[in-house]
Amino acid sequence: MGMSEKIKILLVKKNVSAAGLAKMLDTTPSNIYGKLKRDNFSEKELQEIAEKLGCKYEGFFVMENGDRV
Repeated sequence: MGMSEKIKILLVKKNVSAAGLAKMLDTTPSNIYGKLKRDNFSEKELQEIAEKLGCKYEGFFVMENGDRV
């Protein structure tokens, strides 16, 4: 499973749209959609996504209830 797929699952679990994530990250929705399509995220971006969505990033996302994505 690629990182984009993991991010999409996390977004569903957190009830956040890709456009909502873009707003949290202070970027454009088209930038997020492009990164999701290319599966192109830096480690720094992944850590920021985790922080904004209230979970930890350890090569995967750890939700508050311990679920890993």
